[in-house]
Formats: sequence, structure tokens, C-alpha cells
Amino acid sequence: MLKRSVKHSLLGAVLALSAGAAAAAELPAAIRAKGAITAAIVPNYPPLEMRDPASNKLTGFDVELGEALAKSLGVKMEWQETSFDQMLSSVRTGRVDIILSGMSDLATRQDTASFVDYLRSGSQFFTQASRAAEFSKPEGLCGKSVGASRRTALVNDIKEFSDRECVAKGRPEIKVVGTEGSADARTQLRQGRIDAAMQGGETLPYIMAQEPNTYALVGEPVRYTLMGIATGKDATELQNALRDGLKAMVADGSYAKLLEKWSLTPSGVPEITINAGK
Repeated sequence: MLKRSVKHSLLGAVLALSAGAAAAAELPAAIRAKGAITAAIVPNYPPLEMRDPASNKLTGFDVELGEALAKSLGVKMEWQETSFDQMLSSVRTGRVDIILSGMSDLATRQDTASFVDYLRSGSQFFTQASRAAEFSKPEGLCGKSVGASRRTALVNDIKEFSDRECVAKGRPEIKVVGTEGSADARTQLRQGRIDAAMQGGETLPYIMAQEPNTYALVGEPVRYTLMGIATGKDATELQNALRDGLKAMVADGSYAKLLEKWSLTPSGVPEITINAGK
């Protein structure tokens, strides 16, 4: 049995290497010629992307995933910091090849870019730990102020929840507060300027470990979305190479190891897809 297990492991590794080599061959000639994939990133969304406080170097799940993926494709990953507002225009105009920065694959964004889906995100309400009993269920937020980054789909998720679970059931609507990013929402929450906030559930275990006894989750995520590596809308060769490279990482176990390292195992996806977001 042990020999059979070893043989299967070796076979899996060989197949993964073969898949990685095939994916590398699919890369566009221009990327192979320059030897690098240029990726837009906004390093303010731990544990996906951030700067290490000690070294100031880029780190996080997306960073390690991107560098491992690029290596498997026979090129390097060149990170280009930008603002969230500029990311889609950067990939559309070719200033960058991809966006690898925790971006949700939404149908409304597929008119501009295509997405290689590699992670799952849940829109999660949370509040101050001291108010956990007050908001034991999401419905308790009706009539309260809830903040989320105005640059994301989270503000729409709050509004849709409010319309469905508050207004439609005769409760007062939630006051949606657009903030300058997730960090600003957490600051306003700690200062008592809002009653609760919404953030991608994949980030909250890390945040709560860094700031113990500060936050408490409110119920389960109200909506799940896929997160994707964004490319130009018609960059088919690049999309296929990234998809197949990620599939090889799933097959050889390196994807699962990175998920575990960054406490993201529940956010892993069973299959790498393209434009499966809604």
C-alpha cells in the first residue's frame, strides 16, 4: 500500500509539472519575451496583500500565489502598486498584464476584463466585540449605520440586505456609509461613528488575530462572490495560461498549502474557472 501511495504521489507530481510546462507554453509571446508578468496590486487588504511591517516588503497570499504561479510559467512577477480606482483601466489599456489584488469577479466588470477565478469571498457583517450581544443576528442592524469601502460591491450588498431583510419586512433601513477602504471602516467602527461594518470574510480571521477582542462577526456572510485574477477582456492566451498554471498548483498541493499558511482554507475553490462570477 505504501509503495502504491508513493507511486501515486510521484505520478501526481509529474502530471502537475507537465501541466505547468504546458501552461508556460500558452503564455503570450510578448510576456515570454520580456520574461515577466506585470501585476497591479493595492497592498492594503491583509492577508491577501500587504507590506510586512518589519521589512516593508510585499507579502500575503496573493503575493506568494502570484510569484509561485509566475515561476511555474517560467517568468517573474513584477508588482506595480496602484490605486483600486485605477486597476481596471490599467489592465484595459495594457499598462499591466493582470490584476492580482483580491478583486471580485462581478458580471458588471466582465465588460472590461476577464477573470481567472481562484478564491471565494463572503460579504460579512461585523461589529465591535463589546456590542456582540446587541447584534447577535444581521437583522439587528436594521436602522443602524453600517460602513464598507465605497470602491467595492460591499456597499451594494449592504443596501440589498437592507431592502430584503429590513424595508421589505417593515423595519427601518440600514444607513449605508461609504468609507475610504476597509481600514477606514474599521477605524470608524472602533471610534463608534458607525454601528457595524462589512468586509470580505476571507480577511477577518487575520484582522481579528491581529486585534484580539476588538471585533465580533454578525451572523454568516450574506453573499458569496468569486475573486479572480483580472486580464484584458480578450487576452485569451494569458487567461488560459494562468488557469492551467493554477490548476497545476491545485494538483501538486501548493495551492492548498498557501491557503493553510494564510488561514484561508475555507475560501479555497475546488475548481479554477474563467468568468464564473455573477
